[in-house]
Amino acid sequence: MAFDRLIDSIIRMQNPTVAGLDPKLDYVPASIKDACFEKYGKTLEGAAAALLAFNKAIIDEIYDVVPAIKPQAAYYEMYGWQGVKALAETIAYAQSKGMFVITDGKRNDIGTTMEAYATAHLGTTDIAGESVAAFGADALTVNGYLGTDGIKPLAQVCAAQDKGIFVLVKTSNPSSGELQDMKLENGVTVYEQMGRMCEGWGADLMGKYGYSAVGAVVGATYPEQLAEMREKAPHTFFLVPGYGAQGGGAQDAKNAFDKNGLGAIINSSRGIMCAWKKQGLTEEDFAQAARTEALRMKEDILNTIGEIKYKV
Repeated sequence: MAFDRLIDSIIRMQNPTVAGLDPKLDYVPASIKDACFEKYGKTLEGAAAALLAFNKAIIDEIYDVVPAIKPQAAYYEMYGWQGVKALAETIAYAQSKGMFVITDGKRNDIGTTMEAYATAHLGTTDIAGESVAAFGADALTVNGYLGTDGIKPLAQVCAAQDKGIFVLVKTSNPSSGELQDMKLENGVTVYEQMGRMCEGWGADLMGKYGYSAVGAVVGATYPEQLAEMREKAPHTFFLVPGYGAQGGGAQDAKNAFDKNGLGAIINSSRGIMCAWKKQGLTEEDFAQAARTEALRMKEDILNTIGEIKYKV
C-alpha cells in the first residue's frame, strides 16, 4: 500500500514530517521573480514559473532529509492553468527526487464525479487506449462528509494504483468544533464517527505496518482529540496539520504516534517556506534556511517521541 512506501522513508530518514509547499509570490525571492517576469512578463505564466522555481529550490535542499511534500492545490489554482501546470511539475519533480507527494485538495463528491477526481489526482486517464497520469500524486486529502459514495471511487483507485487518501476527521482550524465536536444520538462525536468510518473504509486496504490506505487528517492543535483518535483508529495513518505557525508543538503532535513512533506524519508549511525570516537571513538563503528548519523540526519531534522503530 502507498503508506507503506511513505513509512519506509520515514523509518529510513528517522523523520515523520512533511513540508507543505503552499507558495505565495510574497514568499519568493525578488531575484527569482524578476527573472521570471523578465521572461514572461507580470503574467500568470510569470507567476507560475516563479512558484515552480521556488519549489524546486526547496526540494533540492530537503529531499534527502524530508520524506514528503504536501502542495495545497489552491495556491496553484489561483494562478490559472499556468499555476496548475506548476503544481503538476512540482509533483513530478519531487517524485523524481524520491519524495512522497500528498496533494492537499480536499476533494468531495460522489459517483462518476468522484471517479473523475480520483482519476485526475491519483490514477491514470485513458486517452484512446493509452493510460496517462494527469497529476500522479501518491495521496490526496478528501472530505468524507458525503459518506461511502464519495470514498468508494477513491478506495478503488488506491487499491489499483497503490495510492492513499487522507480523510478530514478532526481539523486544526479554530471553528472545527462547530460541527466536528457535535455528538450524535449514540453519544459519539462527529469526528469520532468519521474516524470509525475511515477504519471501515480501509479494512480491505491494509499495509504491512498495520495501517490502511485510508488515512485521516487530525490536527495537532487539539492534542486530546488527537490522542483519542490514535486509540480509536489504530489502523488509520494520520496527516497532522497545525504544527508551528498554527500553534501546535511537538508535545501536542506526539499523541498522533503509536508505541513504535509510527502512525503519523506532521506537516509544516510556512515554518519551512519562510524559515529565512525567522533565522534572520536574507531571502536569497531561503532554501538553505528551509533545510535548517526541516532538520530542527525533525529533531524537535524525535526528541519528544524517541527513535522510530518497527518490529514484526
